[in-house]
Amino acid sequence: MYSGEPTPILRINAFVGTLLMIVFGFFPGKGEAQELTPAKTIIRGVVTDAVTHEPLTGVLVIFPGTSNGTTTDAEGEFALETKEAYAAIQIRFLGYKTIDIPVQAGQVQELKLKMQAVNEQLEEVVIVASKRRERYRNQNNPAVDLIRLVVANKAKNRAEQYDFVQYEQYEKMQLSLVNTPEKIRKNFFLRRYDFLATSLDTTVVRGKAAIPFYLNEVISMHYLRKSPKSRKKVIRAEKRVDFGTFVNNQGMLAYMKHVYQDIDIYDNNITIVTNQFLSPIADLAPTFYRFYLTDTINTADGRRLTELSFEPRNPAAFMFTGRIYISQDGNYAVQKAELYVGKTVAVNWIRNLKIALDFEQSGNGRYHLIKSDLRTDFAISQGSDGGFWGRRVVSYRNFTINQPHPESWYQEEEVQAHENTEEKDSSFWKLSRHDTLSVAEANTYTNIEKLAGQASFRRTMDWATALLAGYKSAGPNIEIGPLNTFYSFNPVEGFRLRLGGRTTPEFSNKLGLETYIAHGFRDRKWKYYLGGTYSFSDRSIYEFPIVAIKASYQKDTKIPGQELQFVQEDNFLLSFKRGENDKWLYNEIYTLDYLHEFRNHFSYKIGLKHWRQTPAGSLQYKSAATAAEEGPPLPEVQELTTTEVVLELRWAPHEEFLQGKIYRTPIRNRYPVFILRASSGIDGFLYGKHGYQNLGLNIFKRFYLSQLGYADVVGEAGYTFGQVSFPLLTIHRANQTYAYQLQSYNLMNFLEFISDQYASIHIDYTFNGFLFNKIPIIKKLKLREYITFKALWGSLRQESLPQNNPELLRFPVDDSGIALTHTLGREPYIEASVGIGNIFRVFRIDVVKRFTYLENPNVPDIGIRGRFKLDF
Repeated sequence: MYSGEPTPILRINAFVGTLLMIVFGFFPGKGEAQELTPAKTIIRGVVTDAVTHEPLTGVLVIFPGTSNGTTTDAEGEFALETKEAYAAIQIRFLGYKTIDIPVQAGQVQELKLKMQAVNEQLEEVVIVASKRRERYRNQNNPAVDLIRLVVANKAKNRAEQYDFVQYEQYEKMQLSLVNTPEKIRKNFFLRRYDFLATSLDTTVVRGKAAIPFYLNEVISMHYLRKSPKSRKKVIRAEKRVDFGTFVNNQGMLAYMKHVYQDIDIYDNNITIVTNQFLSPIADLAPTFYRFYLTDTINTADGRRLTELSFEPRNPAAFMFTGRIYISQDGNYAVQKAELYVGKTVAVNWIRNLKIALDFEQSGNGRYHLIKSDLRTDFAISQGSDGGFWGRRVVSYRNFTINQPHPESWYQEEEVQAHENTEEKDSSFWKLSRHDTLSVAEANTYTNIEKLAGQASFRRTMDWATALLAGYKSAGPNIEIGPLNTFYSFNPVEGFRLRLGGRTTPEFSNKLGLETYIAHGFRDRKWKYYLGGTYSFSDRSIYEFPIVAIKASYQKDTKIPGQELQFVQEDNFLLSFKRGENDKWLYNEIYTLDYLHEFRNHFSYKIGLKHWRQTPAGSLQYKSAATAAEEGPPLPEVQELTTTEVVLELRWAPHEEFLQGKIYRTPIRNRYPVFILRASSGIDGFLYGKHGYQNLGLNIFKRFYLSQLGYADVVGEAGYTFGQVSFPLLTIHRANQTYAYQLQSYNLMNFLEFISDQYASIHIDYTFNGFLFNKIPIIKKLKLREYITFKALWGSLRQESLPQNNPELLRFPVDDSGIALTHTLGREPYIEASVGIGNIFRVFRIDVVKRFTYLENPNVPDIGIRGRFKLDF
């Protein structure tokens, strides 16, 4: 039932898994860690109702007489820090008595505050408490009226409303291991790497100590043009930790950016850790949120703001709790926002999440974002002490409005970099950072460099990579694997052993080699593969944009019509299949491909393929004339040999990747992917004996539907010109394993349907918990719902039917002579499924129903399939 995510995620998780062993390796030890003494004044705490003891959300915690403050999150917790020497903080919440607490400058203070309710209400503020029994209504609600004004004015308050904008951006992303200070002090692994614990940071998570292990800083200039729409980024400097050869820096950075995306509150949906959250100022926000007017604030510079608190109507939905501050100058712009994700939200692996957005008023009266601060507390469970703490801070300054550049400037590459961006010295960073690094952050670079140089850590990472990613290092230049293909079995080969490997970029950045050898103990045949790729650019053979040539030779078995996603066909778990599975092929394939990608994400591939296929198992290639009643039967056809040229065009606008040294995996987004493929078999060329032409088109598009989830839609069509036997026609993708395959027909048998012209549509709809989150008790499980629909239309021209042309191969039959391969008629093949996902946070189970062609022999009408998927 394994159908997993691609290797890149697992390779990154190998490193993360090693760090988890460190953070959860609670072995007794004598080593003591030295805690970092903060230079800042830091106040952390939790605020609860003095009577009910329930946490209070949205309580204002501020240094009196300043605008430096914060609010409590969904758990009543807050954290406030400053470099100034303030004497006290003030805790304010409408309906409760204000509290003043003295503070000690330069110290960390932990507070547990209980607020007493009062009966007074401010006249100028309408208060609607969420705990009251009165029914909440949008009608005649001034808070809702205000948010509708904010929504109506969104377009003019965005940066995109200017014709031209440019600004400088500083970005800092970091990850830290967290646990209680006591457990970190006693950690067995940290005793071996005690230099990591010399700068514990106890200021980031209340009651926890943090050890930073990842840090990336980027300073860049950004240029936006309204019409025609254009964006350009020029990287001035970049600095990040170096993990050595086991974790690719680019892959880690790409994964971090995938998890931590830009936050724009003016968008209807905000993507957080791969999930879409509804913005509190989305067009449909009044339908899904409750809004309350909770305060009116006068800022130090004389501006007047309205404090608007909000909470989701459904606490389990992908929405925020928090407050926003709206300008009262007629612009109805957001001046400040604090967004929280509560524990009840159906998101995985997150214990706490907070977003703080700060805006600044420009000379023309508009507001623009000057700082975005996203903090996330990751953990296996809510009650665990250990986990990860992540933060992404983005700050903006030096705004220039409506000063255009020449047209040629905007037509250059979208992302550019200055020379030597990674070689800036410490004096440059000291002057250019928008904020200073803490002592713990500054030590991260040297600590990780030292860790990567430890032989024991390299051995640990080597085995972690082998277990999680499937590849084991065999020296600096070679990896052995994938490990899950070492053993498998099938009816043709019986017990099968395989050993393979590939070179790493340390062998060569421009040349990559890959090979394997396998042996079946039933058919007693050796199988093998050898492939090589050479890059014509100064980039690696995996790095976008690729310009490379690849040559390969393969002699191996294959099931006709089986296509798997992200996994090897001889994966051990996929050896288990339903029904009859003894019609195979022995393939001998030579390929030569040239791939050229462009930065606009258009690419073309030109290839040459020589394919010799021999039937195996019970599959036989017999001429249709063999079945004729008159005349002697013709001998069986031993093999089919073809030589074809291939042209493939691919366009994936705005495509993003998880990019590593030896992998590259596309990240699905809202933009479509088009693939047009044409091939032509040439009779008489390189021993090819068949002439034909194939044309195929595949279109993929993900549709985001906000709170209703998203749908992945794939449309495909193809046509075969010429008169050829069934092995050279389109054998539709079937699946007889128990793993749910997204792009295959999960209740179709191998070789069941063939066509020379076809069209299909696949829809995989994810509700993302929209239904289950409304059911009491069930919503606590954070399950997610899936519905899929697959339809296939196809036909076979009369000249391609064996009964009309004795020279063609007849369709496969069983031992009784009953046909097992069919053509599609007027009725399409249809199957659909309903599924439940996020079971134990990693499994998806689907009940699949087949609706048509149930009269075909040995076909199921219903089945249960599973899939492994690790996601937030």
